[in-house]
Amino acid sequence: MTEFAALCTMTLDLAPSLSVGTGPAGDRSIGGVRTAVVSGERLNARLAGPAAADWLVRTGAIGVIDARLVLRTHDDALIYVSYGGRLDLSNPAAGLYAYIAPVFETGDPRYAWLNAVQAAGKGKLTLSADGATLVYDLYEVR
Repeated sequence: MTEFAALCTMTLDLAPSLSVGTGPAGDRSIGGVRTAVVSGERLNARLAGPAAADWLVRTGAIGVIDARLVLRTHDDALIYVSYGGRLDLSNPAAGLYAYIAPVFETGDPRYAWLNAVQAAGKGKLTLSADGATLVYDLYEVR
């Protein structure tokens, strides 16, 4: 039976998105990640360098998420995180929710356990005049 164990909370501060416009794949906009803070029992980290999140709205009110970032843990390990997922834009009045499936890569032996983790998460996007905040609760699929 599949189990979900709490992994961490990830809070992203996003810059205002840049609209690339409608191309062959759909209406694309890119939001730069200004900061990322990850907190959990086994994983605590912050954004280590520049990163971007890529939203692609294909049809109607569903956005396709493609994001990559590098985290630096509290004890100085680097962890690459990539995830795809969906952003539900169908009812903004009820909230904007994202559903993602992150994977991790690291060469640091202290965090090698992350290389085997498939995570799943749900996040809430809150828009503001100067960007947005996206708070994810992430779970390890077991």
